Amino acid sequence: MIFPDAMLGMLGGGQLGRMFTLAAHSMGYRVTVLDPDPTSPAGTIADVHLKAAYQDREALEQLADTCAAVTTEFENVPAESLRWLASRCIVRPTGDSVAVAQHRTREKVFLKQSGFAVAPFAVIGSLDDCDKAEGALLPGILKRARFGYDGKGQARVATVDELRAAFVALGSESCVLEKMLTLACEVSVVAARGADGATRSFPIAENSHRDGILDVSVIPARVSPALAQKAGEQAQAVATKLGYCGVLAVEFFVTTDGELLVNEIAPRPHNSGHYTIDACATSQFEQQVRTLCGLPLGDSALLSPAAMVNILGDAWQRGEPHWAAVFGCPEAKLHLYGKHEARPGRKMGHYTVLGVDAEAALAKALAIRAQLSTDFELQPA
Repeated sequence: MIFPDAMLGMLGGGQLGRMFTLAAHSMGYRVTVLDPDPTSPAGTIADVHLKAAYQDREALEQLADTCAAVTTEFENVPAESLRWLASRCIVRPTGDSVAVAQHRTREKVFLKQSGFAVAPFAVIGSLDDCDKAEGALLPGILKRARFGYDGKGQARVATVDELRAAFVALGSESCVLEKMLTLACEVSVVAARGADGATRSFPIAENSHRDGILDVSVIPARVSPALAQKAGEQAQAVATKLGYCGVLAVEFFVTTDGELLVNEIAPRPHNSGHYTIDACATSQFEQQVRTLCGLPLGDSALLSPAAMVNILGDAWQRGEPHWAAVFGCPEAKLHLYGKHEARPGRKMGHYTVLGVDAEAALAKALAIRAQLSTDFELQPA
């Protein structure tokens, strides 16, 4: 086990790295962040910020020489950098397990071969593959195999001609075509697997998206107890099948027939798990520290139903958001990420609202959002 006041390494300096750093600091650890952005949210609060590319050998050597263990905050970090670091220090998760989740084709094949139910799909690597695509997969969604997130690198297609055009528009790169399904809802589970193989999952979240970006999460998800239990068990099973050590999220589709399908894996803490900071006995970021350091997993019990709302850069388009709307609700917890430029679609922060039940938390969360970018003023008590 690795104990405070050890130095921990983080590849990536975004908001997930920032929240990991905050959790690690509260537990008595120091953190070195490797990220090329001089104003990265995690780098600005880390003990050491290495401003270099993720493949920079000198920076990787410094990380390996000074850190007891290294982890990552996003799946698109070069797997080779993780593999190289693993020859010098503890790295969790491994480059091999991250490599599966950072490539949709490998991910889909892994899930299907491992016995997990997924949406019908086909690998599209050429225009010939477009022409050979089964009609049963249309209408569908064409997704680039690499570097797709928050709805980026995707296109809806209804015909073979649209499929061909979308494939070219996505750079004629390797893609996955998934059949478009009629869904009851989308849910996700954040799970953890320790160095000793122990697994634990957080309560299931029900997610809604806007323009491909997570908008609102409701916890616990408004699904049957049996489905919630199945999703938690499957998320832990995915971690075990991957030989994974760390925190990961598994996103699911729930069809109108009640079928639970694995959509994708995120080999890191997840946006839909941010509620754990305020609503669970252990946050997903503390759990990430625990798995990295070989500590026993923390209790993932839900202490209060909650709703989490993302705050995008759009909220700044008419000036500074009306923070009084958040602070005027005693059950609301605001988390801003320290980003210097508010751009439309950019995740700038989130807030979580606790409630007696999920519906009450959601109602208050939506009321706050309605006031956040208006001329709302907090009324005196």
